[in-house]
Amino acid sequence: MRQKELRIALVCYGGVSLAVYMHGVTKELWHALRASRSFWSDDPADLGTGAVYRRLLEQIEDASGLKLRVMADVIAGASAGGINSVFLAQAIHSGQSLEPLTNLWLECADIDRLLHPDARPLSAATKFWAQPLVAFLLKRPDGAIASSVAPETRTEVREKLSRLIRSRWFEAPFSGEGLSNTLASALEAMARAPGGAPLLPSGHPLDLFVTATDFKGHLEALKLHSPPLVLESEHRLTIDFHARTPVHRGMPLAPIPELVFAARATSSFPGAFPPLQLAEIDELAREREIEWEERETFLARIMPEHTRRGDLANVALIDGSVLVNAPFRDAMSVLRTRPAAREVDRRVVYIEPTPDAFGEAARRENTPPGFFPVIFGSLSSIPREQPIRDNLEAIQLDSRETAMLREIIEALRPEIEETVERLFGHTLFLDRPTPARLASWRSKAHKAAQEQSGFAYHSYAQVKLTGVLEKMAERIVESAPGAEHVTLRRVAKHLARYLAETGLDRREALRDGNSPRLIAFFRKFDLAYRTRRLRFLARRVTQESAQDEGVREVDRDQAREAIYSALNRYQEAGNRTAQDSDFEQKAAQILADPEAVLADLGRCWSLHDIDEKVDAILAEALSRMPRALRRRMLLAYLGFPFYDAATLPMLRGEGLNEFDPVQVDRISPEDCTAIRPEGSPSPLRGTEFYTFGAFFSRAYRENDYLWGRLHGAERMIDLIASALPRDHALGRSEIDTIRREAFLAILDEERDRLQADPSLVDQIRNEVLARL
Repeated sequence: MRQKELRIALVCYGGVSLAVYMHGVTKELWHALRASRSFWSDDPADLGTGAVYRRLLEQIEDASGLKLRVMADVIAGASAGGINSVFLAQAIHSGQSLEPLTNLWLECADIDRLLHPDARPLSAATKFWAQPLVAFLLKRPDGAIASSVAPETRTEVREKLSRLIRSRWFEAPFSGEGLSNTLASALEAMARAPGGAPLLPSGHPLDLFVTATDFKGHLEALKLHSPPLVLESEHRLTIDFHARTPVHRGMPLAPIPELVFAARATSSFPGAFPPLQLAEIDELAREREIEWEERETFLARIMPEHTRRGDLANVALIDGSVLVNAPFRDAMSVLRTRPAAREVDRRVVYIEPTPDAFGEAARRENTPPGFFPVIFGSLSSIPREQPIRDNLEAIQLDSRETAMLREIIEALRPEIEETVERLFGHTLFLDRPTPARLASWRSKAHKAAQEQSGFAYHSYAQVKLTGVLEKMAERIVESAPGAEHVTLRRVAKHLARYLAETGLDRREALRDGNSPRLIAFFRKFDLAYRTRRLRFLARRVTQESAQDEGVREVDRDQAREAIYSALNRYQEAGNRTAQDSDFEQKAAQILADPEAVLADLGRCWSLHDIDEKVDAILAEALSRMPRALRRRMLLAYLGFPFYDAATLPMLRGEGLNEFDPVQVDRISPEDCTAIRPEGSPSPLRGTEFYTFGAFFSRAYRENDYLWGRLHGAERMIDLIASALPRDHALGRSEIDTIRREAFLAILDEERDRLQADPSLVDQIRNEVLARL
C-alpha cells in the first residue's frame, strides 16, 4: 500500500466578526484531522462529518491503493484568525476538543457581552442628551445601517449600536480583561471536554504563529554603507510557539497565560479593545491561580529587546492585522525543517472570508468616501484587503526551484549510478552489508566525489562549512538565551575566526578535501550532512517510480522504518544541547572560550558513536531487503556525496526535507459552489456593517458559523480528493455524493443548536437536496 501525507500549513486572515465563519471552517478541518487519525490507527469511526471523511479515505485506499494521512502542522493567524489559530493548534497538539468553542463564539461574541461593565448604559436614559444625535445617525436613509444591514435585523442592530455609542466615550468600549477571561475559560473548557489522541504523529513538529502590533515599537539596528549603523523602529511582532507532538493526550501546547496572551494581543482591534499590556495577563494568572513558571523565558523569547531594556511593563500590543494580516512568511519559514517519513503533498491553505469585498464596492462609487467609511475602512478594511501576491509569488518561486532540483537529480542519476558501479564493482550489491563495510564504502565514495568534482568541490566545501557553523551557532545561541552579545551572526563569525586561528582557514584548508583537519571537523560536527543523506534515502524509497520485480510495499515500509529510526538518533543528538545545563553555562562564554564550547558540543552530539549505531541499523535493514531494492538503496547511499556536491550550493546551503513543490489553496465563499452556484451573493451576514455585523446579531453568528462548516467541508473534500494521482482521480458524481453526505451530516448535527432563525437549517437542507 502506497503511503502519502497531505500536509496543510493553514493561514487565517483577520476579519472582525467573520471570526465566527472562520471558526466553522477550522472546526471542519479539525473533524477531517480526527478522521484521518482514526483511519491510520484503526480506531472506531467518528460520527457526523468525521465518518464521511473516514469513508472518503477508505474509498481512496480501496480504489487507488493509496493510504492518505491528512495533517495540519503549521498554523498562522492574525486578529480574529489569530484567535482561531491558537485554539486549533491547541486541539491538534493536545487532542482536546474544539466543541466548547462554538458556544464561545455564538454566545460571547456579542456587542452587549463584549462591552466593558463601566461602559454599559445603566438605563435607557443614559446620556439622554445624546439620543437625538444617535437616532439621526442610526436612522438616516443614507446611513451606514440602511446601506449595509439587512432590513430584518436593523432594529436589533440599532438597539445594540445605540448602547455602544452611548457607552463611555474616548475610551475603548470593550473589555480587555473580559476577553482575556473568556479566552482562558474557553481553553479550560477544551481541557475538560472529552478528547482524544494528538492529531499529529508522536514527535512531529507543530508550529503556531500569531501576529500582533507593538504600538510603541522597539529599535532594531540596520547596517548600511553610509552611515554604517542606523536604528529603525520596528512594530511588527510575531508570537510563536514550537513543540513536538507528545505521545499522550491532554498535553497543552503552552501554558494558558501564554496562549491567552497571544490570542488577546492579536485581536486587540484598535478603538474597540484597549491595547494588551502584560499586567492584564499577570492579573489573570493571579485571579485564576495559574502558576506561570515559564513567564520570563516566554517574554524573553518573543520580546527580547524589551526584555533587555527592562520596559516590558510599558509594552502595548494591538491588533496583528494592522501590519501583518496574512502571515504567509511565518508559515513558510518552517517548511524546510519538516521531517518527511513518506511522500508529502504540501499545501498552504488560507481562509479568506471576503475576497475584495470592500475594494469592489469602493470602485463602483463615483463620490469620495464619507466620514464613517474612511474611519472604518482605514481600521478594518484596507489592511485586510492588501494583496498577498508577493507571498504567493515567493511560494511559487520556491516550488519551481524545488521541482527543478528534482529534475536535476533525476538527470544526474544515471551517470552517478554508473560511477558508483564502476567504483565498487557489480558484485558489491550481492554482498551482505556489514557496519564495517558500510563505513569503508562510504569513505571511499566520499573521496571519489571530492576528486571527481574538481575545482567545484571548493565552493561545495565552503557552503557546507558555512552551514555547519550556522547550525552550531544556532545551538549555542538557543542554549544561552540570556547571554549578552551572543547573537547568531556574531557567534558564527567568531567560530570561523577561531577555526582559522587553529589551522582550518576556509580560504586554504577547504581547497583540499583530503585535509585531515577538515575531515575530522566534518566528522565531528556535520550533523546536517548525515540527516540530508538519510532523508535522501527515504525519498528514494518513497518516490521510486519503477516497480522492481520481487519488491513488495511491506519491504519499502520496513526500509523506511529503518531509515527513520536512524534519522531519529541524529535528530535527538541535535536537541541535546538545549537540555544540557552544563552546556548552557559554557555556551554563554562562547566569545571568551570557544575551545571549551566546541569540545562540549562535540561531546553532546557524539556523532561518531551515533554513526556506528546507524551503520548497524542500515546494514541490518539492507541485508533483509530483496536484491533489487538493496541495489537501489546502495546506489543512492553511496552516490549521495555526488548528489550533495552538485545540489547543496544550488540550495544556498539549505537541505530540502519535504523536497516537494508547495501548492496553495484558498477557502472562501467564492470557491464553494456546491450548494449555491458560482456568482451567487455571499451567504455570510457578518460582512454587513463593515464586517462587524455578526457582533450585533445571534442569528448572523449562527448563519456564518453554519456556512463556515459547510464551506470547510466542501473544500476539505476537494483538498483530499486532489491528493490522488490523476489516473485514480475521483469522478464528479463521486465527489458530489461525498459532499451531500457531509452537508447533511452537518445540518443534522447543528439543527438543535441553531435556533435564532428556525428556518435556516431547513432552507439550506432543501438547497442541498435540490443541487446534489
